Amino acid sequence: MLCYLYADELNNYPKLQDSMFKDRATQFGERLRWDVSIDKNGYEKDEYDALNPMYAIWRRANGQHGGSMRILPTTGMCMVNDHFSDVAGGTICSPLIWESTRFCLSPDVGNQAERISAAIMLAGCEVGLRFHLSHAVGVFDPRITRIYSALGWSPEIIGQSGSGREKVQVGLWEFSQDIRIQLCQKSRIAPDLSSLWINQAFSVETGQEQSA
Repeated sequence: MLCYLYADELNNYPKLQDSMFKDRATQFGERLRWDVSIDKNGYEKDEYDALNPMYAIWRRANGQHGGSMRILPTTGMCMVNDHFSDVAGGTICSPLIWESTRFCLSPDVGNQAERISAAIMLAGCEVGLRFHLSHAVGVFDPRITRIYSALGWSPEIIGQSGSGREKVQVGLWEFSQDIRIQLCQKSRIAPDLSSLWINQAFSVETGQEQSA
């Protein structure tokens, strides 16, 4: 199922938290060989995880992480502005544009990779529509573009830098109901079920987190 959790809620789901940050270490540190920090717990975390970001997470039946992304508004500290504004062609600061980063899949999802990727992208689209946003912005390795293309939601590339393994791109994804329906089909998640999951996390009226 899809979960929408802020960082300060992750302790309530220790198995999910542990497997997510360890899967990030495997993907970004070991497989992609990014210059990331791995802590004593084997977690890949950075300064943006300390800002209480939102995480959209596919939680498997055993309670472990299947895939996830991290979401932050561009009106505060975010990776694209702090480190990649030169690639993006300037600072992106808008209440209508939020940043999505650390798109990660568990290394053992096997033939479920495309479906879970679609589910995570669907979660991002649900957040965008719920919070009345226009776009998501992200910095990504071009090797992941095949996933976006297969899902039918490729970003508008607004900047790129480097070459080979060092190449990075910045892109914008536009939110729409048509994209939502398409991602529901790709992920094989019924639209009503997707709505239920996000409604469990946020109030329909305000788009704000429900009180406990």
